[in-house]
Amino acid sequence: MTVVADLHTHTTVSDGTLSLDALVETARKDGLDAVAVTDHDRYHPELSVPVERREGLLLVRGIELRVETLTERVDLLGYGLEPTDALTAEVERLQQDRIDRGRRIVERVEDRLGVDLGIEPHAGLGRPHIARAVVASDADYDTVGAVFDDLIGDDGPCYVARNVPDFETGRELLEEACAFVGLAHPLRYDDPGAALELTADLDAVERYYPYDRPVSPADADALDLRPVEAAIAEYDLLATGGTDAHETELAVDGLPQAAWERVRERLPDAVELA
Repeated sequence: MTVVADLHTHTTVSDGTLSLDALVETARKDGLDAVAVTDHDRYHPELSVPVERREGLLLVRGIELRVETLTERVDLLGYGLEPTDALTAEVERLQQDRIDRGRRIVERVEDRLGVDLGIEPHAGLGRPHIARAVVASDADYDTVGAVFDDLIGDDGPCYVARNVPDFETGRELLEEACAFVGLAHPLRYDDPGAALELTADLDAVERYYPYDRPVSPADADALDLRPVEAAIAEYDLLATGGTDAHETELAVDGLPQAAWERVRERLPDAVELA
């Protein structure tokens, strides 16, 4: 499958490692037609319109927002974003919460490991920042994944929960500000079935994503995407997706041409910026 649109990426504005310019350059080198910037709980300050064309690349302003449901926390993705006062106020609250929460996690990690991580809590701070700092420190950790597994994952001894909006509040905030709203990576949650039920009130769901589970009962080497495809058919959803890039690699997964054409129809016209 040829990926033409990667609609799930993160930049240095949240917990990604690519600047916006580097993201655009990488997307162009990878031959993508479009890329969406979906930083956690923030919209990128260098994007001024919902959709723009930059150096031949369609650049979509978006956001990834974590929300609370009755069973677990899930992530919503908004695309073609035009900020509203209500969403801006919630984003500002969430960023202060991230700063406070990040400070507490750093303190717990430093106390547990006896190291100085050298992190000053800031807007956009996420656990990947802290994990990378642990790997770079004198602590005995070689990978970000190991830090999450041992220390700062959801069940870890240094984990601190964030104060996030409930599903309905988050959905309404994004619905008012975005061209469409979808559910991120449904097969990654503890209860994918319950997560997919939420799509009855959404416009889209991530079908194209570098999932590693669940496998098909008929083929242990094949991913079982039938629950996602059933939700798409039942609720007439857009099939979205992308790499969920936090590092420098794009187009690991994303939309093929036909799926991208359907999504493009729901987005505002692109603005050509100098």
